[in-house]
Amino acid sequence: MNKNIYLRNGISSNFFNKKIYSKDKIRINKIINNIFDSLDVEKNAFHSFSKSFDFNFKNSQLTRFNKYKSVILIGMGGSALGAEALYSFCKDKIKKKFFFFDNLDQFKIESIKENKNLKNSLFIIISKSGNTLETLINSNLFKDRINKKNTIIITEKKNNLLNKFAKNKKILQIDHKDYIGGRYSVLSEVGMVPAYFMGLKKNYFRKNLLAFFKSKKKTLLINNVVKLAHIYNFKKINSIILLNYAPEVNDFLYWCQQLIAESLGKKGNGILPVISPAPRDHHSLLQLYLDGPKDKLFYIFSLNVRKKMKINKNVFGKTFNFVESKDLSKAKEAQKNALIHVLKKKNIPYQEFFINKRNEETLGELFSYFIMETVLIGRLINVNPFDQPAVEEVKFLTKKYLS
Repeated sequence: MNKNIYLRNGISSNFFNKKIYSKDKIRINKIINNIFDSLDVEKNAFHSFSKSFDFNFKNSQLTRFNKYKSVILIGMGGSALGAEALYSFCKDKIKKKFFFFDNLDQFKIESIKENKNLKNSLFIIISKSGNTLETLINSNLFKDRINKKNTIIITEKKNNLLNKFAKNKKILQIDHKDYIGGRYSVLSEVGMVPAYFMGLKKNYFRKNLLAFFKSKKKTLLINNVVKLAHIYNFKKINSIILLNYAPEVNDFLYWCQQLIAESLGKKGNGILPVISPAPRDHHSLLQLYLDGPKDKLFYIFSLNVRKKMKINKNVFGKTFNFVESKDLSKAKEAQKNALIHVLKKKNIPYQEFFINKRNEETLGELFSYFIMETVLIGRLINVNPFDQPAVEEVKFLTKKYLS
């Protein structure tokens, strides 16, 4: 088993042409080699994997903010989802309380503003462009609390509203890398500044970022990418069901959802990623998943649980004895294995991700895997995984309707 993550691909040969598959494997191998060779010199999303990557902040700049017991993070999309994934995945070792404002939610804002401990909160405001509408609105609603003593702003070093605000209020501003898009920014300042206040070590996240450029893991990545690209080109799969048996992984899947949808959903291409908690959804959606249209691809996530919760006494009689002395995680594992058995039987494509360790190193490896997988699929299906033209159109019209 992989030290941190076990990956299993359950996509049968029925979904791809073997001749094209072999050619695409050679093509992807060359692309991966080119990415690896240019990691240290090319300033792009992959440069954050490089050992020579420099952060635009030093821990010494942040120490004066350590006194705050809670953190209010304001951002949208990639400016918040990565930090939320860090918080949920590593929550056992995080002492500070984090509140994430990644939507326009009046009730949530009111409830936080009524909190007596708000005075003891650090604000982290993140927007690559510095002009994100929802981020500016939410920040404005806390205007009576935000000041140079309790606020950090992460934005591009450009003539934008957040940058101007930081200068006017003498607030610490940390430069957002202009060559890293929001949904690829978790391993940069955007994720690592919040990680610092969570008590997590940015160097630990970086330990295994290059794993999928090497030997067996590289082969695994290539095979997965080519099979998945053929699924995208197959045009008969409409949804990726992110079926999750580990609540600690849920926010990471929201990060994945944005990465997949915003990177590959263009030019008539794309597969809708849907987060589905399990085993809860065994009792609502599983019938459709298994016996409805064969238009779904499954990504199945589970976790090696350290803390055990045993069912010590069975109060429901002899016919229920099969659960006695069993751990709760064993019940979920049995449900997952039963599902995979049926997926195989029905020739429904899937990938399985079994997470063996919950720590920074594992999460860094998961981030790097999905970034690589997504970008490489984009190369094979001929879409640009780094833009979002349709989103920009909606942003333009929203401003017009508000004016």
